[in-house]
Amino acid sequence: MNTGSDDPGEVAVVSEETKSDGARDEQGLGSKAPEFIKARRMLHVSWQVGVFVIGLAVVAAGIVMLPLPGPGWVVIFGGMAIWATEFVWAQLVLRWTKRKVTEAAQRALDPTVRRRNIALTVIGLVIVAVLVGIYVWKFGFEMPWKIKHQ
Repeated sequence: MNTGSDDPGEVAVVSEETKSDGARDEQGLGSKAPEFIKARRMLHVSWQVGVFVIGLAVVAAGIVMLPLPGPGWVVIFGGMAIWATEFVWAQLVLRWTKRKVTEAAQRALDPTVRRRNIALTVIGLVIVAVLVGIYVWKFGFEMPWKIKHQ
């Protein structure tokens, strides 16, 4: 058996850092309700229904905010966080989302990706400037809804 040491008689100690990722990921899953609520079945089910309804209201408000002014995605993830206090599936979705956002942030900080993004932004701005220039050259500074002839 390999204990990680060449000295005889030493025993490897398994700490939180040396556990596998799977074992560490499974910790903390489940209901965050207080113990006196989890101890009573009907109270716990009522608690879960309340958490679900509140989370659903917050997620629905976030969905409404997607096309309207407001922080739609932030509110949706806030509703998911409310659900994650009680439901394992929401905790797993949040973990997956956090992992993907972290990966995307690290990719965005990559110098080659940043150069590509800057180049695409400049190209887009040049295209918009050319289209605005063509519009101003053809119609002047008239607003589109006030143009009488073409």
